[in-house]
Amino acid sequence: MVGIRTRAVIISNRRATGLTSDVIAELVAELGPLWHERHQAKLVSRPRKRAVGGGPKHQLVFVDRLLATLVHLRHGATHDVLACWFSVDRSTITRAIGEVRPLLAERGCTVSPDVRLRTLAEVVEYLGTSGTTGIIDGTEIRVRRPAAGRKDRDTFISGKNKQNAVKSMVVTDGEGRMLWCSPARPASCADITHARQLGLVNLLSDGPLVEILADAGYQGLGAQTGGRVVTPPHRKFKKNAPDWYEEMYERQRKAHSSRRIRVEHGIAHLKNWRALTRHLGRREHMSNTVQAVAGLLSHQQTADLRSTRQA
Repeated sequence: MVGIRTRAVIISNRRATGLTSDVIAELVAELGPLWHERHQAKLVSRPRKRAVGGGPKHQLVFVDRLLATLVHLRHGATHDVLACWFSVDRSTITRAIGEVRPLLAERGCTVSPDVRLRTLAEVVEYLGTSGTTGIIDGTEIRVRRPAAGRKDRDTFISGKNKQNAVKSMVVTDGEGRMLWCSPARPASCADITHARQLGLVNLLSDGPLVEILADAGYQGLGAQTGGRVVTPPHRKFKKNAPDWYEEMYERQRKAHSSRRIRVEHGIAHLKNWRALTRHLGRREHMSNTVQAVAGLLSHQQTADLRSTRQA
């Protein structure tokens, strides 16, 4: 088990986990009892030859399990390196990350101390209630190529980057604060198709009057949602356009781009977590990884905003 001094250094140094000590303390208080409850339920549910609680004790307490997961997500440290750091076996780190990562993913994105957004429907309702402008965009994360002979080997090839990747739809507010990240899908899916499959069209058509900015990859959603999705203007003249039209088109395009650029900043903050720059593990874990990082980032952004207002 990692020493008390080493644990204190990890918690106190924001560069190690990307989170302040106050946020880590809130995570421990929130997720610790939930992890213990699930662990006890797992022990009770299976046939046993000894009483619950018998046998060897955990070499990693929950705080160390959480810290190992945070360092892994932030810096992409391998399980072998973390095992050496925490003086345990590699399988112990693998099991710890596999238990903590879903707990982090289920938390959702924190927009205020008492508001969490876990689904796209909750995001649309929040935007309508608060009168906030939302911004959507897709981001791709490189993954390992499926083995030869797999029938779905080509589904992960991105048509844009020509690489094996998965795709997630990111939703931020007008200031670039993270509101939600969708589960990961193979990158061969187009952005607009992904949005439709997530139910965005139905939610906006039947939901509150909101404004959501998007890039040209989502052109067509505006007509399906009653103008709630705003995309760059269509180019009416492809050849021999008048000078006055070129000036107007460029002015409208730049005005839209300057408002939409904040979602790119939000995605950049996501990609600061090395687990999302290039994933070398199992592709089945990508949805939990993306949503866990989004939840941690939004929690830290909310904490920073709260401390700034208090100052």
